[in-house]
Amino acid sequence: MTVSGYARAVRRSSVALFAVSLLVVTAAACVPPPGLHVGPVVNKLAHPWDIVFAANGATNGDMYFTERVGTINRFHRGHRFVLARPADVAAIGEGGMMGLALDPNFATNRFLYTCFRSSAGRAPDIRIARWTVSPGFTGMVGRRDILTGIPTNPTGRHSGCRIRFGPDHMLWVGTGDAATGTNPQNPRSLGGKILRITGSGAPAPGNAGAPFLPQIYNYGHRNVQGIAFAPNGQAYDIEHGPDRDDEINRLVRRGNYGWDPVPGYNESVPMTDLHKFPHAIRAVWSSGFPTIAPSGGTFLVGRQWRNWNGALAVAVLKGMQLRVFRLNSAGTAVTMQWTAITNRGRLRVAVEAPAPSGLMYIATDENPGQILQVRPSS
Repeated sequence: MTVSGYARAVRRSSVALFAVSLLVVTAAACVPPPGLHVGPVVNKLAHPWDIVFAANGATNGDMYFTERVGTINRFHRGHRFVLARPADVAAIGEGGMMGLALDPNFATNRFLYTCFRSSAGRAPDIRIARWTVSPGFTGMVGRRDILTGIPTNPTGRHSGCRIRFGPDHMLWVGTGDAATGTNPQNPRSLGGKILRITGSGAPAPGNAGAPFLPQIYNYGHRNVQGIAFAPNGQAYDIEHGPDRDDEINRLVRRGNYGWDPVPGYNESVPMTDLHKFPHAIRAVWSSGFPTIAPSGGTFLVGRQWRNWNGALAVAVLKGMQLRVFRLNSAGTAVTMQWTAITNRGRLRVAVEAPAPSGLMYIATDENPGQILQVRPSS
């Protein structure tokens, strides 16, 4: 295809995308979102990055969260407790203390997992550590680095680092490409990938297989910022595009999601390059131009959310909003979307607390930042 032909194809696809987006927005305008009560529950934070909740045991309902500057925190009965400040957290640019997950058996083993940019190795890397929360839930002990060597950029650019346990009880890891063009398509690099590992760091069964590193589930990603699981268990990622085409992707084994910014780091190429990779996985949703920088998201479950029940709620950074997406029955396309919470600045992650609460919590990417509670009105 010639350069002019490629440009015409891009314009045609952009027009089609705009038409589809207009239909979606128009449909959403006819279906009002639920009323929301939004208020802070934790204040004076330094770029809070991730949030998880304990679902069982003596600490039922406790919230745990990270701050990118390097802290791991517990929020219990209205009070914040700093559990750890790892000395090797290398907070620079987009990197620092980021992803957080609790073991599915946290009530009995108290395992907590963090994903962060570290200076502990010969060179900085992104790594995942497993900790044990102390019996009194006042600190963390027994650190074990279960996965190291995820590439990082000297400036911290494209650090990825969202981690979530799936319904399969495996730890899913979204990584960034570290702004290195060859990483996303390189089967021997952990950058620009979705990884799956066990709670001890071993490769999960059912990953992509040779020639890929055993931790790799799929590839061809730019900068994964969110991982969420639909009520039926299907996994999705949320990732940043360059100057266009942020994406929500339906995650499948060994799928190629089409990002290949070579030679060098050429960000003018398509986010999903169907010319170079005709079988690349098409995005469930793409922002078109301009990008809005969607980040961490959660599927909302419960009648309290009315029209949002079963929809994907996504925190948005550059667009400074909460964006909610209704998918079709196959989970392969967006049929409706809403915009809400447009007056709280940059939003980093949205998480739904477990039952019986079922409320949504959102971290604002500010300094000072907040964690907001979002309660649907009756």
